[in-house]
Parts: sequence; C-alpha cells; structure tokens
Amino acid sequence: MYARDIPLLRPPGQADLLQVLWCPYDHPPEPKPRTALFWRSAAAVTDVLTTPPEPAVVQLGGYVPEPCLLDPEPTTEYAHPMELSKELQERLGDWSTWQAAGAAPDSSYAPAPQEFYRNMLSVAPGWKTGGWTRWGLTDPVPRVCPACDAEMDPLLTIASTEWDDSTRSWIPYEEQAHSTPSTANPHPATPAKVEIAGGYDLQLYACPASPDHPHTDLIQ
Repeated sequence: MYARDIPLLRPPGQADLLQVLWCPYDHPPEPKPRTALFWRSAAAVTDVLTTPPEPAVVQLGGYVPEPCLLDPEPTTEYAHPMELSKELQERLGDWSTWQAAGAAPDSSYAPAPQEFYRNMLSVAPGWKTGGWTRWGLTDPVPRVCPACDAEMDPLLTIASTEWDDSTRSWIPYEEQAHSTPSTANPHPATPAKVEIAGGYDLQLYACPASPDHPHTDLIQ
C-alpha cells in the first residue's frame, strides 16, 4: 500500500510504502494467518519481481490470494449499528424516520428498517483500508495498543467476499455489469479467492501514536 494512494497511512520517517505479509497457516488460538507489517521507501525498492513468489507449502483453503487488479477509491461508510447510541438505534428502527427523510428504502425493509442502514450505509464490505469494524461475532470492544495503551485504529480489512446478496449496493459501478456468476467468472464477489475463518473478515489495527508499535488483529 502506497501513502500516495491512501492518505490515512502514517508512515514513519521517509517510508511511503507498507507491505503486509502473512503466513498461510492458521495460528492458534483462532483460525487465522499470522501477519507482519513492513514500512519501506518505494524509491529504495529497485528489484521489483514481475511474478510474485508462491509458497512451497500452504494450508488447504483460501490463504494464497489470486493476482488481482487493485483500483483504490475513497468511499463513505458509517459505524456499525452496535457502535451507535441507543437513541440512534431506535431512530433507525423507526420506519417514519426514513419516510420523513424523503429517502425511504424499499418497502421490503418496512418491518425492520434498521437492516437498510446495516446493509446499505454502514460498514462497506470487502477489502479496505481504514473504515469501521464489521462487528457480529462479538460486541464492539476497544482495541488497545500493547505498547502504549492508546486506542488503535482500523488499518486494513482482509475480507472473504467483496459483497453478498444483502450488500450489492456496494458493488463498484464498473463491476456491476459483471457481478452475476457466469461460466467465465463463477465467483465475481471473491476475485482474490481468500477465505478467512470460513467466510469472515480479518481486520488489522495500528496505533495512532506510532506506526512502530505492534499491530493487532481481529476476526469478525
């Protein structure tokens, strides 16, 4: 990841490139690969490999990403409903709130309008830098830096899928024409062919006080 593409990165010193590596095996106590972060200067990387090396042995499953074309773009998302106040959660669950806003969702959401917020507005699915956490396996819990006790920020989400049937509104416009499975592309929502813990996301967190502090991770 290059700092020129991702303004929220806070590289140390003259670094402007962040490499994320992982071991393609589950590491207890959770079924997830172990990750490592390396800050580098892009100008110092002179011998760039045209073909990424593949590990000789990997765990069966989706821990070796397929080569993909990355086209970073900024997007706006909102906090997971569980991170909102009780008052806001109640307003999101009130159908009249959406009607008064003049942008009522499809009537299929009338029995549970808060699901419209969850699917269409909060926590964009897929691989991303920054953003919010897709809670679900656990309630929201603070991520604390093991070096200085500062509350950590989401750095990178490694997702098992870019979208599903309930989050199709997040499909990039350029991909919508190719979002239906076909013989040529049977899995359009999983271009990287990565699967984390049976279909969840792996999110890495960084310390806002110093990029040199150890990162942490979480499966959700």
